[in-house]
Parts: sequence; structure tokens; C-alpha cells
Amino acid sequence: MVTVDKVFSYLNELFPLENKIESDNPGFLVGRGDREVTRIMVALDITPEVIEESVEWGAELIVSHHPVIYSGLLSVTDNDFTGERVLKLAECGISAICMHTNADISQGGVNDLLAARIGLKDVETVADTSLSPLGDRGVCRIGNMSVSMQVEQFAPYVAKALGGNGVKYYSSGKPVKRVAVGGGSCGVYIALVAAAGCDTFVTSDVKHGQILEAKWRGINILDAGHFATEDVLCPAIVDHLSKRFTSVEVKKSERLADPMRYVGV
Repeated sequence: MVTVDKVFSYLNELFPLENKIESDNPGFLVGRGDREVTRIMVALDITPEVIEESVEWGAELIVSHHPVIYSGLLSVTDNDFTGERVLKLAECGISAICMHTNADISQGGVNDLLAARIGLKDVETVADTSLSPLGDRGVCRIGNMSVSMQVEQFAPYVAKALGGNGVKYYSSGKPVKRVAVGGGSCGVYIALVAAAGCDTFVTSDVKHGQILEAKWRGINILDAGHFATEDVLCPAIVDHLSKRFTSVEVKKSERLADPMRYVGV
């Protein structure tokens, strides 16, 4: 019999919790460990829509990237976004396992998948202990494009590769050849990837000051969206779980999509 505990143990083998950043809260967050699992829903986020989809499909477990609980709860009611979702999961008997920064950092996780999706070759991990508590484990990946191109061509290429709604970018004028990727909010690593010889950095949630720093350092920077840069993990988790637990049905949520839209001017 496949249980929630067995699924969590396997995911912890793939993406060890010891790799998480100190302030993060991944892990087995809601439910009973001994509950039998016959269907698993995989999604980037545990939203009300994903929970409803899981109820309708008959899933006993949701595996997500972003934790449904980030910090200590003082109450669990329907008066706030976190409490309402945790309450709904409990009422419906659905467990939640969330693999977050440990899945960003671990080999085969978000950033390796992001590098592969964009088509980087000779991929390496880059780390700087002065920027984070990650030691030499590293977050960002760097690699080379097989064909050099200008940012104006690279930006739509990235959007298409990630299935995103759009990309915003700053062009230094340099051709795109040596590229760094950081899924989610990795703008803090601009100095690191520039020092590593990258001419281009693909990440998301880029702040105004970080764009100005990229300009000052003379590198291209692309904000490809938080959802698009991290959703690459979900198909991989579906594949891993389907192969490991052959008696369990596993699928990616069909209702969760990036809510952000972009318009040109």
C-alpha cells in the first residue's frame, strides 16, 4: 500500500529537506502520514481551484512546489487565505506535501530543469556563501547556448520554451551566449552570475534596483515570470512519482495557470 509517508520519503530522497534555505517551510505540511494514496495531484501552488479539482478527481494527496503554510499559524479559519486552504484540505481529507527551496537547489530540481528547458549546454552550479546560507550547494545554474542570438530574439524564445505569458527584459547590447538561470526570485544573484562570466540572466520578480544593477554590470536580464520559471518542476514530479508508484495515478493540475497577463506598448 502506498501511503503519504512513503511518497514524502521518496520526494525527500529526490529533494532533501536539508537543502532548503533556513527561512523556508517545505515538507509534509497537512494530513495523516498513514493515509493510503491512490491519486496524486501535482501543482505549483495549492489554490482553492487546485483543491476543488483534487476533490472532484478523488486525489488523497497534493504535491506542490510552494508551501501552503510558510510560517506558524495562530488560527485555522476561513478568514484568511492560508487558513481557508488548510481548513479545506483537512475537511476533505487531502494531504499536502510541498517541495520548495530544497527542490530549487537539489540536482534535478527547478534550476536544472529550467536550464534544460532553455537549452543550455555544459551546465554548472554557481554559489556564493556571502549571498545566502546555502553554502556551496548553490541556487543558480549557468551554461552555454549552442547558438548566439540577440536579446530581442532570445526573449520570445524563452517565453515560448517556458510556455509563459510574456517576458520583460533589459538588453545590454551583448549577444546571448553564456546564460545563468534562477527560477523564482533570484535577482539577488546578479553580481554572482556577472562575476561568473555570464552575459545574460534569466530569472523572475526582478526589482527596479536590480535592473539598474544589471545595466551597470553590463549584462542582459530577463524577467520570465515566477510561475513560468518554476512550473517546469511539476511535469518532472509527475514523471518521478508515476515511475516509482506504478499503482498510483498521478497528474498535473489542469486548472492552475499563471494569473498574470502582459500587454505591449
